[in-house]
Amino acid sequence: MKQAKLPKEIEKKTTKELKRLSKISIHSPESGYIRAWIEIVTELPWHRFNNGTYSIKKAEKILNQDHYGLEKVKERILEYIAVLKLRSKKQKANQPTSSLPTILCFVGPPGVGKTSVGKSIAKALNRKFVKMSLGGVRDEAEIRGHRRTYVGAIPGRIIQSIKECESSNPVFMLDELDKIGNDFRGDPASALLEALDPEQNYAFRDHYLDIPFDLSKVLFVTTANILDTIPPALMDRLEVIQFTGYTEDEKYNIAKKYLVPKQLDNHALEKKDIKIPADILRTIISHYTREAGVRSLEREIAAILRKTAKIKVSKSSTSNRDDTLKLTKQKLTRFLGPRKYNHTLKEEIPQPGIVTGLAYTQTGGDILFIEVAIMPGSGKIKLTGQLGDVMKESAQAAYSYVKSHQKQLGITQKTIATSDIHIHVPEGAIPKDGPSAGLAITTAIISVFSNKPVKKNLAMTGEVTLRGRALEIGGVKEKVIAAHRSGIKEIILPKFNKRSLIDVPDKVKKDLKFHYVSSMDEVIKIVFSSSK
Repeated sequence: MKQAKLPKEIEKKTTKELKRLSKISIHSPESGYIRAWIEIVTELPWHRFNNGTYSIKKAEKILNQDHYGLEKVKERILEYIAVLKLRSKKQKANQPTSSLPTILCFVGPPGVGKTSVGKSIAKALNRKFVKMSLGGVRDEAEIRGHRRTYVGAIPGRIIQSIKECESSNPVFMLDELDKIGNDFRGDPASALLEALDPEQNYAFRDHYLDIPFDLSKVLFVTTANILDTIPPALMDRLEVIQFTGYTEDEKYNIAKKYLVPKQLDNHALEKKDIKIPADILRTIISHYTREAGVRSLEREIAAILRKTAKIKVSKSSTSNRDDTLKLTKQKLTRFLGPRKYNHTLKEEIPQPGIVTGLAYTQTGGDILFIEVAIMPGSGKIKLTGQLGDVMKESAQAAYSYVKSHQKQLGITQKTIATSDIHIHVPEGAIPKDGPSAGLAITTAIISVFSNKPVKKNLAMTGEVTLRGRALEIGGVKEKVIAAHRSGIKEIILPKFNKRSLIDVPDKVKKDLKFHYVSSMDEVIKIVFSSSK
């Protein structure tokens, strides 16, 4: 107990439990429970900290060494570390400081580096790193522990993790916060509130220990794929930092600088054993993976290197020569099989009723085609292509706009009254939703009624209102990169999305012409100005 350096109140309670233990028979089950409780209390790192020196320059160097890109994320983390540095100076000077700054929550698709950034923060601060996965946790006792009255009671996972890392100020990552559940055993998300609230966690009370433990020195970092499932009370305590998916150029650099050297080391191979040309590496990225992160890419690289290791071992048994294996397109097909994915390419010959739209998914951006066919009927509209409710409403609004502006658009009342239209968005097996195809659907309907094809090499994205106003949408970076990859030359964007282009790589922007619109009138002037 003396070695544990317990706080006075805790020492007083522990001494009381020791006295109880001395009066109880060693054969009594109660003695085992008391002994286990005392052992856990004395093993907790009450006054053990990792207070190594750290600097902003060192932190920046570590973040740049471990991660490619993510400039905005790195900048925010360096700001956070700077605040911690200033707080530590104040504390050393015995000046009062308020509670820790808000808790960071890294949000983004799988494989974009959320967990590894957390490890880099710990490395930069010279602190220990603890990771606790919350995926599938449904029992409140997992967080706060069981009361000692229960048989087999143990502390919650927060206290257990602190005990195992032997430090009171680790970087503590709560992984998969959005996957946390609840049932009749309680609500783990509510149990986390006390631990994550800087105003309360200086006296976190685990049910098993039933004594306050100071978590205010712990640097909590959380991760999630989406925000929708995180309870509002918990969200209120978090500062969200968005991790976007990587572009193909970023994936190429990550693979070249990090993944290939790492997998060469894992497979006991050297750089001279295999040569992966740049065009082959880009083919692997674009045609063998479809993801926002780089996990599948790493698996494909590992598969190639396993084949290389087998070839090397087979050759060494028959020959002493160590030849470098050059990965060609034929060898790539032999190693990984035929291409798994093909990017959608632009339409080469414009046709009336077909417009290129832009889509955003968790795996990145892509182009999609809005197809509208006209047939004899009574003014009805049919929608196919697994469209969600929002996209269906967007199509209805687009059709209503065309009908209400028929004179201005040069479409007769009779044509609309005696025609049905069918709107289809390939691919039919993939569900689609969102309002951002509004401009494209409206343009496609106008195109089919006027029998005019839209301008070649042009794509568009944006929500449309009944009055024909173009509204702001999201996912601009991913959509623009997808358009560039597919050979598009011009893009129509809502006026308010001009600021969103700041995240798009400069070399992509140089190859594209952007049109910023605020209404359908402007869209019509652009798309039908030259259809050649």
